[in-house]
Amino acid sequence: MHALAPRQGGTYCDGTLGGAGHALLIAQALGPSGHLIGIDRDLVAHRAAREVLAAAPCNVTLLHGTFGDVETLLAAAGIARVDGFLLDVGVSSPQLDHAERGFSFMHAGPIDMRMDPSSGPTALDLIKTSSEHELSNILRDYGEERYARRIAQMLQAAAAADALHTTLDVAKICVEAIPKKDQAKSHIHAATRTFQGLRIAVNRELEQLERFLEAFPRLLAPRGRCAIISFHSLEDRLVKHAFRDLAWASSLPQNTRPRQASVPPRCARS
Repeated sequence: MHALAPRQGGTYCDGTLGGAGHALLIAQALGPSGHLIGIDRDLVAHRAAREVLAAAPCNVTLLHGTFGDVETLLAAAGIARVDGFLLDVGVSSPQLDHAERGFSFMHAGPIDMRMDPSSGPTALDLIKTSSEHELSNILRDYGEERYARRIAQMLQAAAAADALHTTLDVAKICVEAIPKKDQAKSHIHAATRTFQGLRIAVNRELEQLERFLEAFPRLLAPRGRCAIISFHSLEDRLVKHAFRDLAWASSLPQNTRPRQASVPPRCARS
């Protein structure tokens, strides 16, 4: 909130609405003449956010979609510019807490992992339809999993044998695939990286972030701000590179600035 510094009467967009924790703080800062736009692809989050924002002191507009489509979503809502954007990227706590969403390896649930359960292939679909090479790349590039190839082989063998039914089945394979000595040295569960890789691929999270980073400078009003919370190196790299390029572009004389600072292509593989 300190970085975003919402101004009273301004128009602000929370691109990852979730449970509306950030959105409520923004709304309280805007006052009756302000406008808060909340975007989320998860309709469960929308229901929770409506309750939280019912008594918000400003005008509130909730939009169903992903922040990667922010330009289209705002245009459809008749909003040309905003004074600030906030993103808190990645999975949200309620999605992890509810086993039926398929994000958690601690409780049995469907192998789903879709942030929008109404559309797109599930994580199980991804495992079944990807080649071993493609699945291995997903786990390595998006999950930064050292044993990606072994896990991919075991997941696809289990799927072919109709032995993948719940998230616990996936987690068990990860535990079996990673040497015990490596698990003993790690501070995270053996399935953490695999679940991260599958989730990012299912929801096309890095693609959505790239699209947002390309679009948001066109949508910011003068003196506007964009604040992004990221949690792992893949997201962090994209955001820092984009902000660096925007800072470089803004330092040039007005008549020599590029029309749009470039966002570097995804560089997930180290």
